Amino acid sequence: MLSRTADNIYWMARYMERAESTARLLTMGQRMAILPGSLHRDEWRSVVRVTGCEKLFPEDGLVKETDVVQMLVLDEDNPNSIRTCISRARANAKSVRTALTQEMWEAINDGWRKLETYDVKEARQELPSLIDWVKTRASTFRGAADSGQLRNAAHDFLRLGGALERAQMTLRLLDVKYYVLLPETEVVGGTRDHYQWTSVLHALSGNRAYHHVYGGAYTPWQITDFLICNRTFPRSVAFCFDQLQYRLNRLAHFHGERAACHDTIGEMVENLDQLEKGEIFKSGLHETVQNGLMMTNRLGGEIAQAYHF
Repeated sequence: MLSRTADNIYWMARYMERAESTARLLTMGQRMAILPGSLHRDEWRSVVRVTGCEKLFPEDGLVKETDVVQMLVLDEDNPNSIRTCISRARANAKSVRTALTQEMWEAINDGWRKLETYDVKEARQELPSLIDWVKTRASTFRGAADSGQLRNAAHDFLRLGGALERAQMTLRLLDVKYYVLLPETEVVGGTRDHYQWTSVLHALSGNRAYHHVYGGAYTPWQITDFLICNRTFPRSVAFCFDQLQYRLNRLAHFHGERAACHDTIGEMVENLDQLEKGEIFKSGLHETVQNGLMMTNRLGGEIAQAYHF
């Protein structure tokens, strides 16, 4: 496979996953913003912080929902906005049109100009339906790939990009919780704290899965263990790392050689294997999340170097 083809497929998957990730962050921000005292705590700033867009907002003053909708949904100059991600995913897909099934192309191409028709006021009013639209487009795209794409190197690069972006999204969602809670640690275990943690599960569509594993008891350490260490939940960090290792091993077999990225993902999987229940809270959630983000960023760079992106 040509490097530019692999590059386009890999980033197409990342952009689609990133668009959905941003939509899920907005869902979580909305749920947290309706809590009493949210205006004082500036929940929306915590959302833009973990998308890497905080520098686009003034340091003084509150970040409002209107500002976030403009920057993270509609702004065509922001590389992390939903509009930009969908547009770039389509551009990548168009470059490798023959490597995709008809259904995959249609999932990306249909309605891709939808966000161009909205102004900030309309987008804010219809934000829940827009978020559902983005999530549906991403899910349809993944379903089309599952049902029709050949299981060759192209499929592995597709899944590689999606798994890496998804792992980072889960880690960033946990970082939202960290930043929201940080200024007021006395509320740990309280009603608001409980609502915030279940909001994390809701944003990841993990409520039902968590209930099957832990029953009706919602505790911060169990939710954290579930989202980081559970190997059966598709949006957990451990599940994504396992997928990354599986796809990289397949690509190593296809190409007959290994690179630094194969050693790095092995280290990442092994580090998670060594964590015991409740250990993340003991060692520090923020430190664990930051280390995970650092390692995934490193892995992304090594993948690009190994396959000449």
